[in-house]
Amino acid sequence: MKILVTGAKGQLGTEIRNIADNYEGCEFVFTDVEELDITDGTAVRAAINANAIDLVINCAAYTAVDRAEDDENRARVLNGEAPVLLAKAVAERGGEIIHISTDYVFGGQGSTPYSEDMPTGPQSVYGLTKLNGEKGVIAANPHHVIVRTAWLYSPYGNNFVKTMLRLGRERDRLGVVYDQIGSPTYAADLAKAILKIATAKDKVYGIFHYSNEGAVSWYDFTKAIHRLAGITDCEVQPILSKEYPTPAKRPAYSVFNKAKIKRVYGVSVPYWEDSLCECLKRMGEKN
Repeated sequence: MKILVTGAKGQLGTEIRNIADNYEGCEFVFTDVEELDITDGTAVRAAINANAIDLVINCAAYTAVDRAEDDENRARVLNGEAPVLLAKAVAERGGEIIHISTDYVFGGQGSTPYSEDMPTGPQSVYGLTKLNGEKGVIAANPHHVIVRTAWLYSPYGNNFVKTMLRLGRERDRLGVVYDQIGSPTYAADLAKAILKIATAKDKVYGIFHYSNEGAVSWYDFTKAIHRLAGITDCEVQPILSKEYPTPAKRPAYSVFNKAKIKRVYGVSVPYWEDSLCECLKRMGEKN
């Protein structure tokens, strides 16, 4: 099986690359914007046909959530239109697509974990463009798996864990919101889940949720990061979202129900703090 991975230099794409050699019988083609412009339909079709691609794993996205509020056109093209080009091009070969989406497709007003069939209601440009991407992929290719994830972090790129490590060492005091509840996702865990789906013999198509187990606020997540990394000189204070206004509205609650992905694909889901420990060890940050 020949697999095209887009967004290969991002957090998730890098983690997939790290474990790709473990999957015998799979030949991977890793691309990022320098190798393939996924907004160019002609280039997408040419790349998929030239490499005889059987499966696309689309990790590419416009993820600057706040910037998207003022850059709606670019977010729409990357998140809403480009996935459809990928889905259509591989569908022409009878191939499949695994497309990565987000918790931001939900409104976040709930208080019980979101299952895949619950109503969406994005509150931001980012969330709306990602939801439109989901709908486009579903319409363009019947052989689709959409994996929604949340609060992604890894040793690579820019993410919340790395930011809190840096600020914890730079500042004496730090305010972090405690009224937004979700589940962090270690990109290495997500990469394993995606490749388990990719290599499954009996493929079940549709939407699936994946994040690490448990629920936590950004404040509690920060406290755990500092505790595990041995950062003791920074006082972390809980604040309300309204005390830290951002251009894009975040879901107040976006915990996922992962029962479907565990039942259908036998995916194991580690507890969020265990995975955070593992990530910090890899980064040389574990106390």
